[in-house]
Amino acid sequence: MSRIAHAQHPIKSPLDDDSVSRLLERGLPKDGGRVLDLGCGGGEWLVRALAVRPGLRAEGVDTSEVALAQADAAAKERGVRERLVLHQQKAEDFVSAEPFDVVLSFGAAHAFGGLLPTLAAARRHLAPGGRVMIGDGFWERPPSQEAVEMLGDFADLATTVDRVVADGWTPIDGHVSTRRELDAYEWSCWGSLAEWALDHPADPDSSYALEMAGTRRREWLHVYREAFGFLSLVLRRTPDGVGA
Repeated sequence: MSRIAHAQHPIKSPLDDDSVSRLLERGLPKDGGRVLDLGCGGGEWLVRALAVRPGLRAEGVDTSEVALAQADAAAKERGVRERLVLHQQKAEDFVSAEPFDVVLSFGAAHAFGGLLPTLAAARRHLAPGGRVMIGDGFWERPPSQEAVEMLGDFADLATTVDRVVADGWTPIDGHVSTRRELDAYEWSCWGSLAEWALDHPADPDSSYALEMAGTRRREWLHVYREAFGFLSLVLRRTPDGVGA
């Protein structure tokens, strides 16, 4: 269902192509280097990173066999498969003998138990002077209890950044998803899922997919659209004893 929902929006976060390109340009090393995506899904971040940095090598970690197969196919299509290693396992259990110059994690913080635990996981894999690129939710406006139960106990934007800084990180760039990006993501996901269901009425999952698309669309419009925001950050470690 996730693959179908994201068919027209392979970046599984509310970011448009220009925002993704700008974040990659800011976060990736200029020459060579190693990048890791914790919770890579279909590998879209890694495939785009490898496409714009010919000397880069990448590794992706995810539990989904289907998503990793999608990443494999996408990398082959873009001609970057020989520079990509994929691991099917829990991201929190991943161990590497060598550190990485960049660690990515977008929309996967739930797997680690929140934003700060995700940063702690990234820190274990980060080479000295490396960068973390991370994306997670925040509350643009006070949410309803239903929204909190549905999406998580986020903080507001300023508090979210303050917590990241207090955890020992210095933001060197960032992006707050626009209303256009947020809405485009939701319309694309639930529209793609609904259209697939309508186009495949004989499929045994068709009714379920159509119902799911309607439920998710209603939840977005009625529960969290006015409150939810999405923040992307490019971070470096703050030197010990220095405030940022």
